[in-house]
Amino acid sequence: MAQVIDISFTLNGKECKLSVPANAVLLDVIRDKMYLTGTKEGCGRGECGACTILFNGRSVNACLILALQADGAEIVTIEGAGVEKKLPSIQKAFVEEGAVQCGFCTPGMIMSSLYLLNKNPNPSIAEIREGISGNLCRCTGYVKIIKAVEKAGKDIGK
Repeated sequence: MAQVIDISFTLNGKECKLSVPANAVLLDVIRDKMYLTGTKEGCGRGECGACTILFNGRSVNACLILALQADGAEIVTIEGAGVEKKLPSIQKAFVEEGAVQCGFCTPGMIMSSLYLLNKNPNPSIAEIREGISGNLCRCTGYVKIIKAVEKAGKDIGK
């Protein structure tokens, strides 16, 4: 049985304190202890990006982070990203451009896009491709996703 540790962090703007096994992965804590299921588990190895969150302002795969590393961290999931004024533009653009197919990759794509647009509200197509390069989609072929991020950037820049 794994050692249990106490951690505290900010999740979507709310202070959280809980006890977790020392070997727990942050993705499992978010989904199973915090009941925020928008963050998806695709591969569990950091290859698909379905579990992308913002961790201390950076875009990361939650499946690659031990929960104990979250102690003192600020975490934003897709459920908390709505507090960002940019999220509605991204969501709207994804719908308008048909970038949402099965929807499994969408939360991770949106979180990666939000991170990109926070850094650069007017990215080039090459920058968008690089920004979402850690996220896999098996439905859209990325063309619609790239157009959606480009459109959201233009909407945000107005």
